[in-house]
Amino acid sequence: MTSPDPPTTPPGGAGPPHVAAPGRVAVDHWFDADGLYTLRAEVAAHASALGATGPQVEKLVIVAGELATNAIRHGGGRGRLRLWRDGNMLVCQVSDHGPGISDPSVGTAPPDRTAFAGRGLWVCRQLCESLLIEVTASGTTVTGSVSLHHDDMR
Repeated sequence: MTSPDPPTTPPGGAGPPHVAAPGRVAVDHWFDADGLYTLRAEVAAHASALGATGPQVEKLVIVAGELATNAIRHGGGRGRLRLWRDGNMLVCQVSDHGPGISDPSVGTAPPDRTAFAGRGLWVCRQLCESLLIEVTASGTTVTGSVSLHHDDMR
């Protein structure tokens, strides 16, 4: 189920920035637009194995899907998702080579109801206990944490 932290670069190319994670991760998955279904299925399977209930798995799959979709649309067409358990939290981290998010507070206010897009980070912030956006010269990393407490099913 878990494995040692793998190299930070995918086969055949430079990878997104490496942000510190524990020595063991349950999922370390490079993705592009063709791999979103597989990515969601892998997150669901591993989240359940890491102790998440059905509603918690659903939250995590939504968060992973939204963050991965943002990486594809705004971060160069591909990215890296990592998932691990930290105490009573499941942590989902997505990194890409995009130009970065100009405003790290994006998604803290509800989007305009008539807007065609722009809801992803707001949705993630609603489902996560915390959402951290890190922008460096090499890309963007967004890390969200979903609580495993059974009484926290907001």
